[in-house]
Amino acid sequence: MKYHIVQLGCQMNISDGERVQEVLDKMGFEPVDDESEANLLGVIACSVRQKAIDKVYSRIQKWNKWKNKKNLITFVTGCVLPADREKFLRQFDMVFTMSELPGLPEMIQQYGIVTPAGIQSLDKGMQEMELPEKESRNEAAFRMDKAVLPQKKKNILHPEKGIESFWHITPKYGSGYEAYIPIQNGCNKFCTYCAVPYTRGREVSRPSIEIMRELRDLVEKGYKSITLLGQNVNSYGLDKKGEEVSFAGLLRMIGEFGNSRAEKFWVYFTSPHPRDMTDEVIEVIAQYTCLAKQIHLPIQSGDDAMLVHMNRNHTVENYRHIVQTIRRLLPEATLFTDIIVGFTDETEQQIENTRKAIEEFRYNMAYIAQYSPRPGAASSRWDDNIPKEVKKARYHMLTEELMKHSLAYNQSLIGKTMTVLVRGKDRKQGYLSALTEGKIIVRFVSADENLIGKFVKVKIQSAVPFSTEGDLMAREVEKPVNI
Repeated sequence: MKYHIVQLGCQMNISDGERVQEVLDKMGFEPVDDESEANLLGVIACSVRQKAIDKVYSRIQKWNKWKNKKNLITFVTGCVLPADREKFLRQFDMVFTMSELPGLPEMIQQYGIVTPAGIQSLDKGMQEMELPEKESRNEAAFRMDKAVLPQKKKNILHPEKGIESFWHITPKYGSGYEAYIPIQNGCNKFCTYCAVPYTRGREVSRPSIEIMRELRDLVEKGYKSITLLGQNVNSYGLDKKGEEVSFAGLLRMIGEFGNSRAEKFWVYFTSPHPRDMTDEVIEVIAQYTCLAKQIHLPIQSGDDAMLVHMNRNHTVENYRHIVQTIRRLLPEATLFTDIIVGFTDETEQQIENTRKAIEEFRYNMAYIAQYSPRPGAASSRWDDNIPKEVKKARYHMLTEELMKHSLAYNQSLIGKTMTVLVRGKDRKQGYLSALTEGKIIVRFVSADENLIGKFVKVKIQSAVPFSTEGDLMAREVEKPVNI
């Protein structure tokens, strides 16, 4: 039996997909790149933009046509809004939240599919499931019935329930040197443009002992770049006050662990919210070498009135204090951000204030998105009244401002020898691509693919906006790791 998964959306969805793959692998399924060869087809959905949901509907329409010629099972999970969930239930064989992932083997077993896991006796969870009625089943044609989960209320707004069981699944990591560790799920902020609180529910922090166990395992296996994931990572622990450490406390635990190890590794995190970013977090990052000196701090807009409109609950001055603290305590750190252009009612003065923010904070990278209504978000009820051509012009204006500061920083690296992590072949023929600790792209001439996943030293020779080029100097000597 073979499976193919389509992953849409952010790093959190990629991390979720790794756990889905692990469950399927343990059932005896084999992954394939060609979806036409698969018996089990799934989507890790994203509800950030309507375009992403449209891709899900496009896939299932194609897959359901294939069912006329061969036996298939289809499923969808990930970030799914209640309204879409109801529609998906009529088109996919299985629709489940990530908190329900541990029950996936039992769901699949309801179809009578024989796998190495399926021949084992069903556990209590299977016995508690409601099986569909089978009044007229043509065994020769083998038309599959829908899997039925225990009845739940419609428009479920608590997909976070049971997420702890999901975290207990060891993921099938997609890389041998880079990995994601989910530390928190959901969000309590309710930004008006965002649907995450409706697709992933309220904030739930993963136990720090589990996070540290996964981190320790990754480091011992030789992973070099590890990213802590959450919709709002720096609110970690706030839902378990007195029972769990704060985000700064978690970083300190990781830093102490890093100090105890001979292996070199970098730990990142994304995404924080300015409202919860404390000076203590920055102070802890400054104390430990394994905590990467790169901060992703979404601003979304450089105008206070627009920030209120977005329900961001921070001001530009609040944000400025955080950046000033970063520059003071982490002068070597790079700074990334997220920005939305063309949000409902955005004025020329407001977009100019955002340009000024880019100028002031000198970002190394900004992920600038042209606003489109997110289904389920509060702003989806408002007029999308900024014309597409105006959004596009504002996007290019901000990108040009960003390029100035990215180029200036990258040029300051010329002549310096940087430690970088090699990530793979570059698009430029005969080159490898790497990232500095601050996630600046560095390409260099080399045909040695054995360097991929290794730390090397590169002397920077030239720079353009968003990337640099240099000469390979040496591979760092690393302690052997236990595989």
